Amino acid sequence: MPATPAPHDFPSDLLAGQEELHQVRSALLALLKRLPWSVEPHDGFSDSTGWRRTERPASPGWTREEQAEVEKLRAKERELAVFVTCHSYWEQVTGPDNVAARAALKHAHETPDESLSS
Repeated sequence: MPATPAPHDFPSDLLAGQEELHQVRSALLALLKRLPWSVEPHDGFSDSTGWRRTERPASPGWTREEQAEVEKLRAKERELAVFVTCHSYWEQVTGPDNVAARAALKHAHETPDESLSS
């Protein structure tokens, strides 16, 4: 069984793909936080019969442009996730080493100070 390469031995295209995946996920999350809670227009609701009160204000829904932007980011996220997950680099890392290497890749872009705070 080959030794697990050090995190700094990740191929540059794999590192770039992982970094872009982080950026796309961050952009998607920011967009979803800005958008109304309902994709379609909705009058809102209030329900106090459950174990906790649930309320949502009226929602104007998303515009076609907003829907297209969300779908574009989700498609790019899927594409990058497949690229990173199925990269040929992973063929040389097996078993528990594979799990450790995949976890290390997720944090490879962090500076040492950032990794201590997470």
